Amino acid sequence: NLGLLKKNVVLSLNRPPGHHAGSANCAGYCYINNAALAATKLASHGRVSILDIDYHAGNGTQQIFYENFNIDVCSIHADPSNEYPYFAGFASETGAGAGIGHHHNVPLPHGTQPHIYTQALMRSLDWLSKSGPSMLVLSAGFDTYRKDPLGSFQLETDSYFEIGKSIAQLGIPILVILEGGYYIPDLPQNLLALAHGLTD
Repeated sequence: NLGLLKKNVVLSLNRPPGHHAGSANCAGYCYINNAALAATKLASHGRVSILDIDYHAGNGTQQIFYENFNIDVCSIHADPSNEYPYFAGFASETGAGAGIGHHHNVPLPHGTQPHIYTQALMRSLDWLSKSGPSMLVLSAGFDTYRKDPLGSFQLETDSYFEIGKSIAQLGIPILVILEGGYYIPDLPQNLLALAHGLTD
């Protein structure tokens, strides 16, 4: 159960999701960008990074921090050439102004298999670790699940355990913020798999 969470991992059971909401707009079922609010608040206590593992690119989070050098944002998601939000989340978008180099998009192809996703995750964690964050906000979407009606990735429940285990190797406190995930019957077990991986 969620009591297994260690002191350095906090899970927020928030709804609706938020990563498509920008500083002046709402979109994609999102009205308030929970991850952005949390990261902004935590930034007064140390360097914060955001890792977004939702199926869709977090265009709202990208917009909010795109010119910010204090908070690094990394997003692993479906290629926006073919998937929502279509206009943001491309690999070429790496920040602007003072934020150049502080944004990292990892778009993946339709039907991505677990082993390909794992490789992308490990590269992303390497990128995040270079800035030496003291805290991580994890935008945890489960629409990467193979049965999700809004996604095409082929992740299994066990995949989320491995994702959590890999992220935990950063060795820093983690705040988990819920994003998408629309195959309701398996959503609880996928969330628990991630939580157990983070605290394994």
